[in-house]
Amino acid sequence: MSALSALPFLKPVHLRPPRSSPRGQRRHTLPASEFRCLSPEDAVSVFEIEREAFISVSGDCPLHLDEIRHFLNLCPELSLGWFEEGRLVAFIIGSLWDQERLSQAALTLHKAQGSAVHIHVLAVHRTVRQQGKGSILMWRYLQYLRCLPFARRALLMCEPFLVPFYQKCGFEALGPCEVTVGDLAFVEMQHPVRGHAFMRRNSGC
Repeated sequence: MSALSALPFLKPVHLRPPRSSPRGQRRHTLPASEFRCLSPEDAVSVFEIEREAFISVSGDCPLHLDEIRHFLNLCPELSLGWFEEGRLVAFIIGSLWDQERLSQAALTLHKAQGSAVHIHVLAVHRTVRQQGKGSILMWRYLQYLRCLPFARRALLMCEPFLVPFYQKCGFEALGPCEVTVGDLAFVEMQHPVRGHAFMRRNSGC
């Protein structure tokens, strides 16, 4: 059994009761809300959301389409998508890193033996922003990481105006990040991830 299938908080969550047909038989409809790891087939939908969310703010995307496909092929288990009635509305993409702090190489590499999960991007579709979906998705993602035996902490870099958002999600600032993209400077942040054995004893993982 995969780690994902064993986690109840990542299984489909029905936010409303299923509709019934006139004869009382349940219709075959998509779940109102579902969380699952992404696959390479989701890459285009991911990029469309990311492009709209980031280009208007910073002029560039954290991940381009070929990079999204790269990570979803190498480590799909470190991604999480939120789907509503089959449509992607928010997502996180991560990869593994094997050093204490992020470097320029962390933007494109997946270090399979690493114990730090580098969160490359969190984005929410424009039609459902300002609804708390980003915070909810990050909470679910961190809960999922706690059940992965190799994950010890989560790392990310963000622009200074986003620091309060990630602090509310439980991240702490480590200081300026050595990574730069054009004229943009970033703050590096981390969140501890408890070991697999502790979580298995205490949360049913």
